[in-house]
Amino acid sequence: MIDPSHMSSALALARRGIGNTWPNPSVGCVIVRDGQVVGRGSTAPGGRPHAEPQALAMAGDAARGATAYVSLEPCCFHGHTPPCADALIAAGIARVVVGVRDPDARVNGAGIARLRDAGIEVIEGVMTADAHEVAEGLISRITRNRPFLTLKLASTIDGRIATRTGESQWITGADARRAAHALRGRHDAVLVGIGTVLGDDPDLTCRIEGYKSVPTVRVVADSHLRLPLTSRLVRTAGQSPVWVLARADADRARHAALSNLGCVVIDLPQAEPGVDLVAGLQALAGRGITRVLAEGGAGLAAALLRANLVDRIAWFHAPCIIGGDGLSAVAGWGVETLAAMRRFRRVRAIETGDDMLTELEPA
Repeated sequence: MIDPSHMSSALALARRGIGNTWPNPSVGCVIVRDGQVVGRGSTAPGGRPHAEPQALAMAGDAARGATAYVSLEPCCFHGHTPPCADALIAAGIARVVVGVRDPDARVNGAGIARLRDAGIEVIEGVMTADAHEVAEGLISRITRNRPFLTLKLASTIDGRIATRTGESQWITGADARRAAHALRGRHDAVLVGIGTVLGDDPDLTCRIEGYKSVPTVRVVADSHLRLPLTSRLVRTAGQSPVWVLARADADRARHAALSNLGCVVIDLPQAEPGVDLVAGLQALAGRGITRVLAEGGAGLAAALLRANLVDRIAWFHAPCIIGGDGLSAVAGWGVETLAAMRRFRRVRAIETGDDMLTELEPA
């Protein structure tokens, strides 16, 4: 049981960096010699340096003959940094335990092959499911050409996010709101619809001091570029990136105005209604985004579910009821039969003060 124990430590290191390392994955590495941990490392904010060279630097000469536990297969190509596989070989590592293979075509088993060709024993299959979950953003971006998407909802127990007059602050309590900020911190980008911006003027940052070192990319689905130039998002675009998903035929004067104020406007194919969300997520993946938290209102939630783009739901329920004349958490999207429902399975439930956070994944 020694290998799972040390791999668990490597995965814990990797989890700390989730949301701070894009476009690179967050990786953890633990180096063990004679039963003692001699080196630890994780991917630095912004994606460099990688986990393995940091752990090797800590280990020094003690790395020779040691075992390296790595949550993701070591890279084997020259990018902004030299290959981590080569660093492990040069340090004299005798054995490498890998959590999950890197699906990048430049790696995908080639890193393991290089280690084995150098005479290093490589073990796979240790805590692979956990390692896959840690790397799910990278895996989604590479294999599906889109980021892993979590839909966050916060409602009453009867699924309402506002009263019939539109009052919504605050349905959930302070503990739930802090947990929601932590969710932002574990994602590369936050996605909302223009309706949410026009109604709430949010800033969409992680407001837990010290929790997130890399600014969150704030993304607005705004087909006709209605984003107000005086909104909090635009005013703070120089501090935390603002990307706008718009139709290619949107007003070019608005396009130029937002661009001049520091926003990045991404032109997408025409779609009705709104923007082409599939193309939008593909565009985010092309810019290196691996994990997106969708926080938009009922319309965006419905559009994402209709397009089958939701990989996880994080649903905060407050112990209160508004009734049928309140605003539903998910707008109607044409479901006529039970067979057409989107089905999910509960993977965990967590108390957040008086509220409950339930996480669900597609069944």
